[in-house]
Amino acid sequence: MKKQNRQEERLEGEVLFEGRMLRLDRDTVRLPNGLQTSREVVRHPGAVGIVAIQDQELLLVRQYRYAIAQETLEIPAGKLDPKEPPLECAVRELREETGYRGTMEHISTFYTTPGFTDEVMHLFLARDLVWDPLTLDDDEFIGVERISWEDAVQGVHQNKFNDAKTILGILLVQGRLG
Repeated sequence: MKKQNRQEERLEGEVLFEGRMLRLDRDTVRLPNGLQTSREVVRHPGAVGIVAIQDQELLLVRQYRYAIAQETLEIPAGKLDPKEPPLECAVRELREETGYRGTMEHISTFYTTPGFTDEVMHLFLARDLVWDPLTLDDDEFIGVERISWEDAVQGVHQNKFNDAKTILGILLVQGRLG
């Protein structure tokens, strides 16, 4: 069976918008069949999410998400600073959002929505938590909640979470913890 070429070639591009968190590009590309079309891509520096477990409880953060106009309950997370290694970002974000630091284990790296963004999410498992808080960013208003690990796993299967990184993080850690 002959391997099919599916790659698209970027011919030119323009930046439509550049903000503090993302950039929107519109590129002209050549398709494998020779036709040209445009692709809009959200460029993002990447992010981390942390599944933080202490005494068989999962630490979650409740915050208002403007884009969906509602509060969410999700694992601590945050955007990578320029050239910041994901592990350093995970340690910082966990301390800022929950007040804890712990031993970190990388559990997964994935594209959040590859159909329109290059955002990469790095998931970590944090254990052996100790109190070592950092100050929240001025634009963050977060409440920390604890739920039993059993309730977290059950909540995933009962569709009680609407945040993909939280769902994936819990399922991946469940597979590790048994």
